[in-house]
Amino acid sequence: MRAMVFNKAGKPLELQELPQPEPGENQLLINVRACGVCRTDLHILDGDLDEPNLPLVPGHQIVGIVEEVGTKVSGFSPGEKVGVPWLGNTCGQCEFCRQDQENLCDQALFTGYDLNGGFAEYTVADARFCFPIPADYPDEQAAPLLCAGLIGYRSLRKTGNAQKLGFYGFGSSAHILTQVANYQQKVVYAFTRPGDTQGQQFARQKGAVWSGGSDEYPPEKLDAAIIFAPVGPLVPQALKALKKGGTVVCAGIHMSDIPSFPYHILWEERSIESVANLTRRDGREFLELAPRIPVKSNVKTYPLEEANRALNDLREGNFEGSAVLTTGS
Repeated sequence: MRAMVFNKAGKPLELQELPQPEPGENQLLINVRACGVCRTDLHILDGDLDEPNLPLVPGHQIVGIVEEVGTKVSGFSPGEKVGVPWLGNTCGQCEFCRQDQENLCDQALFTGYDLNGGFAEYTVADARFCFPIPADYPDEQAAPLLCAGLIGYRSLRKTGNAQKLGFYGFGSSAHILTQVANYQQKVVYAFTRPGDTQGQQFARQKGAVWSGGSDEYPPEKLDAAIIFAPVGPLVPQALKALKKGGTVVCAGIHMSDIPSFPYHILWEERSIESVANLTRRDGREFLELAPRIPVKSNVKTYPLEEANRALNDLREGNFEGSAVLTTGS
């Protein structure tokens, strides 16, 4: 099979011919149709997440067709469409797994980081961490839901009953989550890179009632803010935009250092939370909700062999919405 392989931090992916994997007893063999490109992939390639299992096939927003099922797999059959997310395996026994916090499991394995992912024509995945995808849901639409959508959904849950939401960084997650928030009759204020008038227009098209630069303040105080951009200085900036009792949720897996800030912008019971990974509960809830809305992603597709171009375009902000690799299978 063809695969884009990561061999060394700071180096581009290499197109290689690899043996087609064989499924273990609890696994599915999946013919990959599409795989979303995520900022986490950039953090892995750049060495910000510094313990990948090299050589590695990246990619953790996988949509494909089941080719084979392992001997102990139930609930899946060849020919079904499935999705594979970032969380690829947990121990199932630790205190976190027992308390519905499997996203915090110390023994967790992650797709496209510890386990080979979807920048390839085939992959294998633990069936217990795969999700059914409706057959009529387009592959390129489903792929961004599996990380951008799921992490966004978990971040939104962290905001509780907040009605006025600020989204800092209006990329793949935020443009999906705005549709969810609007469906729930919440109001979104979008913050982009300063001067990015095109991105601000895109945010308003997707349902934001206001959009501006991340150096600006919204016309009214926010109940909560979600930071998708991996930029630490946005944390005190978002705190200043909050009402009393508001929450800033940091949605990224990596962020630059948060600068010191005066206590008075945190005072009055404002809080800061982080989101780590996802749980299967998040996946089941969100993938049931998304088709009802229905969530429609702005997608730019690239052939598998152009994964490096897709990653660079993501880094440079050369598209609006989500990037997805397609295999042509």
